Amino acid sequence: MVQLFSNPRSGGHSARRIAALARAFERLGAEVLASETGDGIPRIAPRATHVCVAAGDGTVRHVAGAVARSGHPVPLSIYPVGTINLLAREAGHPTDPGQFAALVLGGASRRPHYPVAIGDGHFFASAGVGPDSLAVDLVSERLKRRIGRLAYGVAMVRLLAAWPRHRIALDADGRRLDCEAFYVAKGRYYAGPWSFAPGAAVGEPELHVVALITARRRDYARFVLRLALGRRPRAGRGVAILTCRTLSARSQAALPVQADGDIVGALPVTMTVSEVPVMFS
Repeated sequence: MVQLFSNPRSGGHSARRIAALARAFERLGAEVLASETGDGIPRIAPRATHVCVAAGDGTVRHVAGAVARSGHPVPLSIYPVGTINLLAREAGHPTDPGQFAALVLGGASRRPHYPVAIGDGHFFASAGVGPDSLAVDLVSERLKRRIGRLAYGVAMVRLLAAWPRHRIALDADGRRLDCEAFYVAKGRYYAGPWSFAPGAAVGEPELHVVALITARRRDYARFVLRLALGRRPRAGRGVAILTCRTLSARSQAALPVQADGDIVGALPVTMTVSEVPVMFS
């Protein structure tokens, strides 16, 4: 049985595409259990032999976290129907419903993905604290449903007028560092087709961290410009790069923490790579 999760409140939600995907699974002989995510914790059906998430990264985070906690080793796949789909981009699966269903049910190779525990949940693609998380915290959900990812740009323009800076203390596997913003990669992509850690791999139990020692407007603009040009950040000139299994961060201010496109809490925070992977198709 395929348990097909969707999120009607997702910015890119398309009931038509999700219905087409369900029909594609059924044509191949699969029983489909349609499930919607809400404010509660998603429940993985005991009879599910496959879990498919047709939504954005935030919904994937909730469902994949439920799989990780369930003790039910069911494989998971992602059909991109959301505002930003970093994890689906990692997989590189087709967007045609028939081709996607055939690939998933045809025994597509399973890939281990090590989630990162954060608070009482997990994240799977990326996280960070700094201008990006402050902007995400300002995003209007109503506007996001109307214009999708452009809502993040509107929030960033609002942030430019008042550019707060805060000192953040990091501890990465015992290495201590002070900075004003930091970005954590579990996978290759961040905020779309860009990457600040091309060496990051979902199948390796490791975090890739880029810290901006100072996060003035020009520091952040330099960081974003390098991403837009396809260049990886370089250590030096106010940038520190490191890898770790556990990362802790604290600040005098309760700065918002962004993970997989959503605000998941505030500093202080600890992120730890799980020892047990979730299997993705």
